[in-house]
Amino acid sequence: MNAIPDTYAPVSREPVGRKLFSFAVIADTHVNEHEAKSASPFETNARANGRARHAFAEIAALDPAPEFVVHLGDIVNPMPGLPVYADAAARFKDIVADLRVPLHLVPGNHDVGDKSVDWMPADIVTSEYVDLYRRTFGADYHAFDCGPLRCIVIDAQLLNSDLPEEAAQRDWLEAELAASAGRRVFLFTHYPPYVLSPEERGTYDNIDQPGRAWLLELLRRHRVEALFAGHVHNFWYDVHGETEMYLLPATSFLRHDYSEFYRVAPGNEFGRGDVGKFGYCVVDIHERGHVMRLVRTDGRSLGPQQAFAPRRTLPPANVKTAPYTGVGVELRHAWAEIAEIPSTGGVQEFGRKPARNDYPVMGLWEMGARLLKLPDHDLTHPVVGERMKLMHAAGHRFIATAFGVPREPFSAAMQAAPGLVEAVEVNLSTAALTRQAARLRAFRERHPGTALYWAKLRMHEDAHYDGGHFSHFIKTGTLPAEFDAALAGLEGAGVRSLLDGLVVRLERDGDLLAQAAVLADFAERSGLALLGAIKLTDSSIARTRDDDLDTARLVAEAMLAARLSPRVRYVFDTFMDIDRGYYPRNGFIDRMFNPRPALRAYAAMAHLLAGAQSVAIGARGGAGEARTLHFALDGRPHVLVSGAGARTALAQGGAGVRELRDLCSGTLHAADEAPDEAPGLWVAAG
Repeated sequence: MNAIPDTYAPVSREPVGRKLFSFAVIADTHVNEHEAKSASPFETNARANGRARHAFAEIAALDPAPEFVVHLGDIVNPMPGLPVYADAAARFKDIVADLRVPLHLVPGNHDVGDKSVDWMPADIVTSEYVDLYRRTFGADYHAFDCGPLRCIVIDAQLLNSDLPEEAAQRDWLEAELAASAGRRVFLFTHYPPYVLSPEERGTYDNIDQPGRAWLLELLRRHRVEALFAGHVHNFWYDVHGETEMYLLPATSFLRHDYSEFYRVAPGNEFGRGDVGKFGYCVVDIHERGHVMRLVRTDGRSLGPQQAFAPRRTLPPANVKTAPYTGVGVELRHAWAEIAEIPSTGGVQEFGRKPARNDYPVMGLWEMGARLLKLPDHDLTHPVVGERMKLMHAAGHRFIATAFGVPREPFSAAMQAAPGLVEAVEVNLSTAALTRQAARLRAFRERHPGTALYWAKLRMHEDAHYDGGHFSHFIKTGTLPAEFDAALAGLEGAGVRSLLDGLVVRLERDGDLLAQAAVLADFAERSGLALLGAIKLTDSSIARTRDDDLDTARLVAEAMLAARLSPRVRYVFDTFMDIDRGYYPRNGFIDRMFNPRPALRAYAAMAHLLAGAQSVAIGARGGAGEARTLHFALDGRPHVLVSGAGARTALAQGGAGVRELRDLCSGTLHAADEAPDEAPGLWVAAG
């Protein structure tokens, strides 16, 4: 089965034109009737009020302010049949009282009752509960305008209920969409239509048939631009027709049945308290298209009498608008994996529930990493190949790595999807490269728009034997010291004209910036493009490299190195931690898919370097445990400081600091706020 159908037509969902305005979307606050107590046995639920208060305070402090806020439902935790429902609603209204922009509420199953099923003991949606919601919060379905947008809120719990309110909403929505022809429509719902595919069976987490098919057909027919849903408390993304569909995280707790995604124990309260996944989003509306930017709240909380102290932070990124940095990551782990969530006796008891893990995508988006290297078989995988198309439309660029010159079905899939893979990395020994010259030439003729990089497969002749130990472990890439010999070898073998570039092996403990200067010089002299493969591994297969601060520093240096030559790009050798097997090392996300400092450092450096026309690398130094690197952006001095003792190092460096960026958190600080003892990674701007 080919992953890419013959009808594939490249599309772009990157926005066009200026940004018009933004709005915020929050989901599943699950506000309790008591401030620090919940009917749920989980401690995480008892903290929901403070976490909702903090999230709304953050949204209220956004600058520029959003035009409006949408809450995707499960506003409160008590079901409508409980006498404390009104108390929880009053608590919620207190929490949002200081919001100065319109707040539009979407009813969730905790607000009007669960969807109509005969296997759920909780309150099912009824006309009485819908009426209670309307008296408490307002209309359960409605529409409003903002600039070029027509925003539509629906009550998903009514679908398939056979209540009179369902028929009324059905007629209203069909008429509303028909009247909005030619406008940009955004739809907001609590339940998502599906969490894997439109054909999936009904579960606790989707809209059942036939309501699902009806709604999806409306989305397709009326070319709805975006759909936002909650309920699942986990991030997810898909495209149906022309509609981009987003499942948002919650501010309250994680639906921890989805912790099945992990290969490690899920942590706090069996995953329910995984605060690294809590958050909301800001949506930027452009003249054409939109950008959804996730904001992780990390479980931060605010008491009812506590003053909110806003943090100065860098704006969250999204790959759609992120600058192209020339630095990417290798996707060694599955990044579009489908898990079968077991029935555990909670909200899903009858059969397993298939779901795709989109947390790697969430991390890549907030990192703003456009350049991705992946194995060639991803393109021919029936699921992953389709996801590649969606990610390419969002702004990602792919390099496929293969052993030898790729054959069928990869070559056919590439031909069916022109432009989806921009470069192919061919891993061959020096001798095999010569032997496969004819195949290399044929591949190039078949795919003239695809760049070809040679990754030298280092064999026994490349000093794997040290006199005492013989290595079975694979290494690839030309070393900088081998450049001239490699070029002469390519020309002698008659394959130089068939290649666009070389893959260069860069060991973790090497001097990256010094090597970058060598790479830039060779690329200029040879006319070859270079792909610097940065290894995060130790020299020993048995030692782990888990110094997150040092990895973040290396990321910051790579971002600077990539600006030295447009012919040289860099790829780090893993996106996610490798915590078992050979060469264990930390990456940009951990095994629970939460960000490590390297991810935040990448995003912060990308923001810093965006728009800079020139980058000049200066002197290095240090004081105590701190290391410093001076550089200039368009002539303005900056200092990269890593380690402990940043304040002392900056004072001795005489940088005239005006502002500090904490690369590991994305926060901004005044010059006198540099920590003196705690290790960190900072950029000081003069």
